[in-house]
Amino acid sequence: MATTISASARNAAVDAITALLNGGSLEIRTGSQPTGPGVAATGTLLGTLTLSATAFAASSSGAATANPIAGDSSADATGTAGWFRAKSSGGAGVIDGAVTATGGGGELTLDSTSIIAGGTINVTAWTVTMPAS
Repeated sequence: MATTISASARNAAVDAITALLNGGSLEIRTGSQPTGPGVAATGTLLGTLTLSATAFAASSSGAATANPIAGDSSADATGTAGWFRAKSSGGAGVIDGAVTATGGGGELTLDSTSIIAGGTINVTAWTVTMPAS
């Protein structure tokens, strides 16, 4: 039988993780994500978005949805978004994940993964989930 986690424990874990992102930042990068947020970032930095002082709503059923994220109105480079790194307000990597266009199934979705230098990067959805097992 697999190990399972109660809903209250899942919520506590997600809330603790997402609290680390309050006032932090979200980097959008090209290529494949590295093995974890403690590893040097790979790919080209396309843009950086600022997370709000309360980055996520309280979790429910082990999932928390990001509060609105202001877009990056002047992307740093041209490329195809492949992954993201979310950082604490102190700059420490907390979460890496896949980026897709809306409806593409990534952990974080953008209105478009085709980024043009000087263009806008807009997040359409981001949810952090703690699995039940």
